[in-house]
Amino acid sequence: MLLDGDEWRAMLRGFQSEAWRLETLPQYLVPQETKELEAFRAGKRVDPHAYSSAYTEDLRRLRGEGRCKGRVHVLTRPLSEYLRFEFSRYYAPHVLAGEDIRILDVTERESPLPDVEDFWMFDRSTVVLMHYEGDGTQISRELYEGDPAPFVEWQRIAVAESVPFLEYAERVTE
Repeated sequence: MLLDGDEWRAMLRGFQSEAWRLETLPQYLVPQETKELEAFRAGKRVDPHAYSSAYTEDLRRLRGEGRCKGRVHVLTRPLSEYLRFEFSRYYAPHVLAGEDIRILDVTERESPLPDVEDFWMFDRSTVVLMHYEGDGTQISRELYEGDPAPFVEWQRIAVAESVPFLEYAERVTE
């Protein structure tokens, strides 16, 4: 079953305790980000301590309700332009608003998650497979109807093998 529009928004809002994402691509082409990416290219940066958006406000609300969002991004250096943009524009303010963002850098090591593709997992029971073109353009979101156990294990591995975003960002300047 493919998820779009209202069904996808309901999935992102309807979880009970945890929404978690594995990201594996060096770039995601999202039309809504075009202006922000152009501003980044022009040298404009957001102050992560002062930045506020509907997403950061939602993160704060979720945290207040005892719910959480998290993600691990598997990557290699040098960081793509998009990753540098994502770190600056999204990850830094989102961490400060309460999202648990972690980085799994596999530049100098074998990936502990070979061939695992992007997915969202809700309450460790509902999995949505994220399908992309090679350039990072999203194709679809597919509700996975099998056993979520492998995804729970991949989450465990990703979290155990990664470092918190702010720690990673301090030591990587590329």
